[in-house]
Amino acid sequence: MNTSMVAAPYPVRLTIDYPDGPRNRLTTAFRAVLAVPIMALVCLVSWGRSSGLLTLPVAVMVLFRRKYPRWWFEWHLHLERFETRACAYALLLQDQYPTADEEDGAAGDGGGPAPQPVHLDMDYPDAGRELNRWLPLVKWLLVLPHVVVLAVLLVGAVFATIAAWFAILFTGRHPRVLFDYVVGVMRWCSRVTGYATTLITDRYPPFRLAP
Repeated sequence: MNTSMVAAPYPVRLTIDYPDGPRNRLTTAFRAVLAVPIMALVCLVSWGRSSGLLTLPVAVMVLFRRKYPRWWFEWHLHLERFETRACAYALLLQDQYPTADEEDGAAGDGGGPAPQPVHLDMDYPDAGRELNRWLPLVKWLLVLPHVVVLAVLLVGAVFATIAAWFAILFTGRHPRVLFDYVVGVMRWCSRVTGYATTLITDRYPPFRLAP
């Protein structure tokens, strides 16, 4: 195979380990209650991005300076990872309560928390060569087709989570097809966020659930 014909991986990549063993039926039954504190924290730390206050400074730096500070990128990356872990817990994709201080997949030391099953990676951009200074002005418009599709997919993810809730309670397992669908929707959302909100890439997000 000609390697030059193989597309490079998208700069935003999300995988979540599928739980092969029996799921925790007790925490699953009360997940809607148990997830409230962590989701409230997510809302508190991410409101700035959802309102555009965290996107605007990056857009200004790219537009006028052609720069994307590494510390700003790292902050976005860690925030994205935390939000993704919390959402994965709320959507029944993992039973381990999400942490605010552990890295994705990092094992705890000395009896600490188990490795996180959620893995989100983003490539740091070379703003001077890889980012068009004018695109941040129109990305919100270019991404509208994704917003429409995701609105439908997210409704499906809610129903898939409800179905998984019943399946876990009765069988102790999460149906793989439902798991893969919800992970795919989260992966799609992460790509759109990387393109239109955190502005780390100018590559248009693909219309697909798969990696």
